[in-house]
Amino acid sequence: MSSVKEPAGTTNRDAGPAYSWRRPELILALVVLGLGVFVLVGTANVSAAASSLGLGPRFFPVLVGFALLLIGLFYAVDVVRGGQGDPEESEDVDVGARADIRTVVLVSAIFLAFAVLLDLLGWIIAGALLFFGLSVVLGATRRLHAGMIAILLSTLTYLAFVKGLGVTLPAGLLSGVI
Repeated sequence: MSSVKEPAGTTNRDAGPAYSWRRPELILALVVLGLGVFVLVGTANVSAAASSLGLGPRFFPVLVGFALLLIGLFYAVDVVRGGQGDPEESEDVDVGARADIRTVVLVSAIFLAFAVLLDLLGWIIAGALLFFGLSVVLGATRRLHAGMIAILLSTLTYLAFVKGLGVTLPAGLLSGVI
């Protein structure tokens, strides 16, 4: 028996925490399982000719889907058997700090706006707005510099995917120019 008393609010890892279906670890495991099912169901309807190596466009999504299923299953079993995540430990992390809800909402709004504007404006313009908006929300102080990098980054990714890989991305307002 140990005479060391644990601080209030901590649990003895050897004894295991009281089991609850609301544990965040179990919710995450179920989300990962759900993503695996979603990916596998989504890839079931993909049909295209296989490459010369015999690998078609379904190979990697099916591989990722099965990996998600396995990871989610093993994680769920670990959680049910009493496993739990380690508490956050780092010299750069303030565990007592509150979540920055404003930033989360702004980043979510920027991604939603990107999804809505992508077909209308095209990848280069919508991508530049996405990159610029994210950089400003996440703390960029030199806005002109951030804007120039955003335009360069969205243009280079567009050219890499469309010209380099042959992937079709929406051209939007710049259709015919690029």
